[in-house]
Amino acid sequence: MPTTKLTELVEELADCDPKERIEMLLDYARSLPALPERFADLRGPENRVEECQSPIFLFAEKSPEGVSWFADVPLEAPTVRGFVSLLWEGTQGASVEQLTSLSYDVIGQAGLKEILGMQRMNGLVGVLRRLKKVVSETAAS
Repeated sequence: MPTTKLTELVEELADCDPKERIEMLLDYARSLPALPERFADLRGPENRVEECQSPIFLFAEKSPEGVSWFADVPLEAPTVRGFVSLLWEGTQGASVEQLTSLSYDVIGQAGLKEILGMQRMNGLVGVLRRLKKVVSETAAS
């Protein structure tokens, strides 16, 4: 079950023509928050999204409010960075259940299959898979 905010963002992206969709992804890429310093030394293979050619790292931490997640995506990977930023913005405050039940179809629903190649699509699926895993493992710890 996606969050209402993520649903709204995905619908907004899907309603754009392909050129506008790319521009929106680039706007999202510019708005991804910097990785908190406490995760900087943890950028290793165990936190990397393996399916991405670019070094993409995802982290999660538990607090009394639930589980929060963070990402490190290089500026040189703007479409993946834009997708990660869209996910981040759309899932802030989401429950563990909402995060772990995100549908892989969110990529298609956003209209990204029309504008990205198969390699990047595989990377986006990898981002979702890794996000679900890190959130689930963090919640269980």
